[in-house]
Amino acid sequence: MSQKEIEDKIIQHYQAEEKMMILVFAQWCVNHDLDPEELYLRAYPSQSANPALKEAIELTVPKDEAGEITDETLLGVLSMFGNDDLAFVITEETRKTK
Repeated sequence: MSQKEIEDKIIQHYQAEEKMMILVFAQWCVNHDLDPEELYLRAYPSQSANPALKEAIELTVPKDEAGEITDETLLGVLSMFGNDDLAFVITEETRKTK
């Protein structure tokens, strides 16, 4: 396998994991009756619509069909990808409900 092929595989793997992180975030929002796009824009107000988030939202299921995603799981996944601003917004939301 060439260096270029190895680099391409690493990039593909990262992108797949990033999509999974976005899906976990979107499903957590659905499970908590929150709008994922609104929370994302609160965290990143200078960014326009996120196509990956829109794609993930389309893949979510109704909360009565979804498995539980704990707050800690979501925050852990977000921290793995350096989404500290989004994690902060999530933390604010979880404090409101406790």
